[in-house]
Amino acid sequence: VIQDEGAVERHIELVLALPYLDVEGIRRRGFRVALDCVRGAGGQIMMDLLARLGCHVTAINLEADGRFPRSPEPVAENLGELERLVLNSGCEIGFATDPDVDRLALVSDAGRAIGEDYTLALAASVVLKRRGGPVVSNLSTSRILDDVAAAAGAAVIRAPVGEVNVATRMRSEGAAIGGEGNGGVILTELHLGRDAPVGVALILQMLLDSNALLSEVVARYPRYSIVKEKLDRPEGSLDAVYTALRAHYPEAEADMQDGLRLSWSDRWVHVRPSGTEPIVRVIAEAPTLAAAQKLISDSRKPLDTLR
Repeated sequence: VIQDEGAVERHIELVLALPYLDVEGIRRRGFRVALDCVRGAGGQIMMDLLARLGCHVTAINLEADGRFPRSPEPVAENLGELERLVLNSGCEIGFATDPDVDRLALVSDAGRAIGEDYTLALAASVVLKRRGGPVVSNLSTSRILDDVAAAAGAAVIRAPVGEVNVATRMRSEGAAIGGEGNGGVILTELHLGRDAPVGVALILQMLLDSNALLSEVVARYPRYSIVKEKLDRPEGSLDAVYTALRAHYPEAEADMQDGLRLSWSDRWVHVRPSGTEPIVRVIAEAPTLAAAQKLISDSRKPLDTLR
């Protein structure tokens, strides 16, 4: 094993040199930040980057020993400790990374995890404002990205689920930014991989641009409810399921790059076989929880007939 002692510093220098950032402006702003690195690999680089950006940081779980104090995914249900830290320390924003520091989730000044889908959308707003679109994401990413892109006059291009699929499409489409709804931000100018430090820098720039608190920024956009289910995969082909769903929803726009995604102006449902487990993933998003659950229920019916 060869250890590269300078890797962290080189990466930070590249982040700080990004043309989308007003580094001096961020430093003058002096953001109060809470940080949870879940005892993964991110403690050093996140603390060093935030210090270089002039942030006042209150941090937990910086030890890089892999002894995760909670389930390590940076999803809302796992971020209660960070939510409390933001409130109790008077921070303006909370950042949570996953163990290998390629996913980033946000906690608002109100002490609420806003959902990892917002990370890419809000980071993209900075890049789209300065360079334009398109932005690339996978088929299971929230419509909040479409709302942010529309405000910037940019298009959203969808790729099959998987970081490599998004990165490949970004390259072919000439997209400056892309990523996934799990908190993964990919910036072409740095490298074609998800990068939480890049996400942090862009989110701080977004707050500087907006001159608003994160809770106020989120309130400007429509709210959606996402429901995710895992179902046992039937023995046969899923083609009959896709055909039945398209017949049930003839008015929906259909995308069959990766399973079947049916979309409307304010909601969508994505049915796809997992590439790693013997299951079918069904994800739906709509303006209300009841509407999202209805899409899930309707999608289950043809699946249930195959079991």
